[in-house]
Amino acid sequence: MQLSKDIENIKNFTITKTSKGDVVGKSNRQNDYLEILRKKKIIFAIGPAGTGKTFLAVAAAVSQLIENKFDRIILSRPAVEAGEKLGFLPGDLKEKVDPYLRPLYDSLYDLMPSEIAIRKIQSGEIEIAPLAFMRGRTLNNSFVILDEAQNATYNQIKMFLTRCGKNSRMIVTGDPSQTDLAKKGDSGLIKSIRILERIDDIEVINFNAKDIVRDNMVTKIIEAYDAYDEYAKDLLDNSS
Repeated sequence: MQLSKDIENIKNFTITKTSKGDVVGKSNRQNDYLEILRKKKIIFAIGPAGTGKTFLAVAAAVSQLIENKFDRIILSRPAVEAGEKLGFLPGDLKEKVDPYLRPLYDSLYDLMPSEIAIRKIQSGEIEIAPLAFMRGRTLNNSFVILDEAQNATYNQIKMFLTRCGKNSRMIVTGDPSQTDLAKKGDSGLIKSIRILERIDDIEVINFNAKDIVRDNMVTKIIEAYDAYDEYAKDLLDNSS
């Protein structure tokens, strides 16, 4: 998603400046997303893997931190695979939770030299933590991203969004078709969107397979799974 000759094919493109260069959307929807990331207080970005919903959110966070629009970046994910088992994992707390947060580190290091990112993490300007660690906090002057929100329950998403403080922006990204929760119905992502989408200063952007910027094979795989899921749903509906 680095700036390229492809930009003439994108209307009204937005350039987001980061420590490693400029970032621009690869589709009109991605470009709309970059615009929204500068304007709205709470944003839900929904869609399949490879559509840039997390990468572009982190890019916007880095850019707006550089511009001093916010004092810090907070990146979070549900540690769903760990559940309540963190205490039984070896090592200190950081060693226990980092494997679940590694994709957020990857996005950050793609957008900022690692030595600068590490320094900002040590100073507290950038925080990467499991969703459970947000409880009881008020997040002021912060650009906050909750990634993989399809793995958060209704109460967890409510808890997260109510941490929003003064001069803060919160981004919630997820793919409802990819929840790792024991029951798909336990995910609170879609329900939260339905409840909140009509509130001023909250925006929902939906990505689809056409927005995927990874290898073309990823697009084909996702489209094949989507077609199968639709077929299976039709069979179930017709049998009931």
